[in-house]
Amino acid sequence: MAVALAIEEDYSREELIDGEYMMAPAPSEGHNNITLNIALLFRQYLRGKTCRAYGDNIDVFLDEKNIFRPDVSIVCDRSKIKANGIHGAPDLVVEILSISTTKNDRGKKFKAYERCGVREYWIVDPKNRSVEVYLNSADGFVLDNVYAMKNPPLAYDVTEPDPPTQIKVSLYEDFVVDVKDIFFDML
Repeated sequence: MAVALAIEEDYSREELIDGEYMMAPAPSEGHNNITLNIALLFRQYLRGKTCRAYGDNIDVFLDEKNIFRPDVSIVCDRSKIKANGIHGAPDLVVEILSISTTKNDRGKKFKAYERCGVREYWIVDPKNRSVEVYLNSADGFVLDNVYAMKNPPLAYDVTEPDPPTQIKVSLYEDFVVDVKDIFFDML
């Protein structure tokens, strides 16, 4: 028991959001599965390239009021990579929604990522098996598209066309991620 407590004490899921420390709960099995799927897809594609993929155990120091732990990120400017984390905006950030994080992922963190220069921001919705992709422009984040599995667990309006399922990552011309691979092996 003492070993488990020591491990818990060493591992903090605390983030600094808009100058306020907030504790995030441990991710669920589904959340962890999606994080791993995306991180592995990114890492495999980026092998031998300049950009690097990171999972959720690395601090991202955006500015003095915002230190986040994105679920997945890609950093192309290696000068931002330090021993204690990423200093500056990653090029791409992925946040996976949960009941306790949705408000920040769509609110304060969204605005901080936008302001600090994240080029591409994904909001992954496990419940609807969908991914919203935002691209940063002179006017801030603009919704590129919403990508989803053809047969998500929740029924869409049958009059709507099938959503796109192939996400073209803006960082490379040939970097494409299939939504089904993001939600692979979900319970």
